[in-house]
Parts: sequence; C-alpha cells; structure tokens
Amino acid sequence: MGQKINPLGFRLGATQGHHSLWFAQPQDYSEGLQEDQKIRDCIKNYVQKNIRISSGIEGIACIEIQKRIDLIQVIIYMGFPKLLMEGRPRRIEELQMDVQKELNCVNRKLNIAVTRITNPYGHPNILAEFIAGQLKNRVSFRKAMKKAIELTEQAGTKGIQVQIAGRIDGKEIARVEWIREGRVPLQTIRAKIDYCSYTVGTIYGVLGIKIWIFVDEEE
Repeated sequence: MGQKINPLGFRLGATQGHHSLWFAQPQDYSEGLQEDQKIRDCIKNYVQKNIRISSGIEGIACIEIQKRIDLIQVIIYMGFPKLLMEGRPRRIEELQMDVQKELNCVNRKLNIAVTRITNPYGHPNILAEFIAGQLKNRVSFRKAMKKAIELTEQAGTKGIQVQIAGRIDGKEIARVEWIREGRVPLQTIRAKIDYCSYTVGTIYGVLGIKIWIFVDEEE
C-alpha cells in the first residue's frame, strides 16, 4: 500500500504556509491550540446560522489566526462575503462579540477581518461544499464531480482530483470513486497543491469528499 501523507503538511515551508501564527511556551501550547479550534468552530457555526439558506455554501476558504500578547487577529478568506454581509453591516461586530464570549478573553483585543477571494471555485473547501450540497439534493455523484471540475477549470487551475468515498447513491457496499483532470503531481514538493477533506451527512450515511487542486509550480 502507498503511504499517504497530507499534501499541505508535506509542503510546509516550501510552498505552504501556516494558518496559525503565534508563539507559546511548551506548557501553554495545548491551550493555544484549543483556543484556535474554538475560534474556527465559532466562526463556522455563526456563518452557518446566518447565511442565506438558498445558497447552502458557506464559502469559507480558510481562517488565518495571528496572536500577539494583547491582540488576536483573525482573517477570514471567503469566496462570497456578500452572503454574510447582506442586509446587516454590523454582522462582523456580532461575530466578534460571539467569539469573545466563547474565548472569555479579558486582557486581549480581538480583531476580525473578512477578505474576498478572487476565484472561489479554485479553492478546495468551497468546491467540497458545492459537491456536498449537490449530493444532499440527490444529484448523481458523477454529475456533481464533473460540474465541480468544470467550475475549477474556469478558475484557471492546472489540474484537479476529486474523490468520494462511502455509500454512494445509497448502495449497500461502501466504495471509493475518483476522477482526475489535468496534472496533479503529489510527489513534487515545489508543486503548490491545495487539499481538503470534507464529510457530508446524507440520508444513507456519511460520505467523505477529498479534493486536490494543482495551483501552480514554483521554478
């Protein structure tokens, strides 16, 4: 069997940067890690609650956290920030209040900023949410995968691989189906590859979606 490794961790320091930037003493490290997870969960829950039901896509590509002694800076990269901002400009302040309550941080200031991504469907997280929405609506998995590939091609990527595993189409026996378009050089460290794994609950059970997108190659 081939030894699998997370493509993002494999490329750290080469083409991939960290999503959390802070320093802690060894005894406080686990607390900082849990704090990061709380911030990310709180933001995702808030967006899920407040986004328009019709779209079904949260559109969060990634959440970057930078911590200093007196400040926590959170940058949310979103594909469709309008969905969150629409009709209520004070939503960011609401979100800040929610996160501060969750963290219970008294002596640190929290600052949240939302940045828009130019090509939302060139990002695996947003694409995985799109496929998940299609699968929940009982669209055939092949159709959903092909549509996702079409969307990424429009975003100008060099290659994509999509894999869905589980009880696909409600079959008794779980299986793995995948499709690839273009090049996806997983062994090349200088190739910038975006990856995400996403679970979607359907009426038959949980399906796992994995997406690899080959963005660019550094010379």
